[in-house]
Amino acid sequence: MKIEVLGAGCPKCEALAAGVRAAVEKLGLDAEITKVTDIIEITSRGVMVTPALVVDGQVKSCGRVLSPDEIQGMLA
Repeated sequence: MKIEVLGAGCPKCEALAAGVRAAVEKLGLDAEITKVTDIIEITSRGVMVTPALVVDGQVKSCGRVLSPDEIQGMLA
């Protein structure tokens, strides 16, 4: 599983990344977690508001910090 957090590195982006790490750890998933900070790359994916969560190439959320429980629901 490939999970990407899209954002410029703002506190909300960092909070989403931390939530992703917590959710992956709690579920015991084997996932590659990366951060994408290049604004051209982010907008090329159709994302206009960050932070955004992308799972296996599919945008799951934009513009809000999800809780670890919400992220778990998307990953399970």
